Amino acid sequence: MSKILAPKTEPELAEMIRDSAVSFTVEGSGSKPLGHRQNELPKLSLRNFAGVEVYEPEELILEAKAATSLSEIEKLLQQRQQMLAFEPPDYSSVYGSISSGTLGGVMACGFSGPRRIKAGAARDHILGITAVTGAGVKFKSGARVVKNVTGYDLSKLFVGSHGTLAAATSIIVKVLPKPETEETLLFKQNDDASAIALLSLAMQSSAEVSGAAHVPGEGTYVRLEGIAPSVAYRRDALVKALGLDAGLLGEHDSRKLWQGLKNLGPFHAMTDAHLWRISVAPSEAARMTAKLSETISFKHYYDWAGGLVWLAVFDADDAGAFAIRRAVGQGHSTLMRSTAEVLARVETCHPQAPALATLTARVKLAFDPEHRLNPGRMYRPN
Repeated sequence: MSKILAPKTEPELAEMIRDSAVSFTVEGSGSKPLGHRQNELPKLSLRNFAGVEVYEPEELILEAKAATSLSEIEKLLQQRQQMLAFEPPDYSSVYGSISSGTLGGVMACGFSGPRRIKAGAARDHILGITAVTGAGVKFKSGARVVKNVTGYDLSKLFVGSHGTLAAATSIIVKVLPKPETEETLLFKQNDDASAIALLSLAMQSSAEVSGAAHVPGEGTYVRLEGIAPSVAYRRDALVKALGLDAGLLGEHDSRKLWQGLKNLGPFHAMTDAHLWRISVAPSEAARMTAKLSETISFKHYYDWAGGLVWLAVFDADDAGAFAIRRAVGQGHSTLMRSTAEVLARVETCHPQAPALATLTARVKLAFDPEHRLNPGRMYRPN
């Protein structure tokens, strides 16, 4: 079992990183064990950096320690009918974790839910960060008052870095009011290409779609949120514009549906599958999955109107990596879950073009010159 280190203060965290002769796996609750070497290295746990520090509902601002659980934050926001609008997902079921994740973890991974197509990604909702770099240097970027912020916006650089640049101790995010209600239109499309074409038309309409997904063999879903009269008007106008018959899921069933899609519900029973998260242009999504079906066996569904494709791959020695990364083209693929044997051979993140790889290496060198934080989580050290 890996050694666990759990500093209690920022100075202790900085000293621990700065004076270490070894690398660490940085974690909050350990709910997202991506990458290789996760069980080999000592764990640098940020679990003591937990708790909401400031919540100003009138200003739509929340500041919390990085290891504060998402469930605690969402429960607090619910009391004031507010939310994290980027709809952070909970992957605990596919990873076998008891934790729904932390604010620092979801920001470090940059994961966003179905509402991303309307509200923006996780990086669009972070306002500030306090963290310690891989060189053991504490820094602060951003603030609760945006107009007073100057300098580089390092908080957005942190989002999506998977803890390879710095260990966050505190994060400031903006929150938004929850929609009064929601409805979901259900269309029965027989093939992926026509489903994505329908979703694209819905996104181009004035209906203000906040969710657009297609589950093969099940249906094509379009979510509308807001005050009840507005939702009803936009729903009727969208159905008329599309010229197709549609079923309707009311508020309760709609919330249940999108909760499941957000949290990879279609894959919960596929415990032995290799899981992939793939971002492509929506116009390329159906072509990509059709090409993949010629060489590997998988189940899939589409989110973000086809811009996000989830794959559960079966019976592939390399988790289907060779075929997937050849088919993705200009998109991006992330191996979210696999066996230790596969993870030892396959990069977690999509291989970068030489110029981008050079830039990534330079950024890593500036923040973590000794590769102390999460080595191999995204790319293997050169």
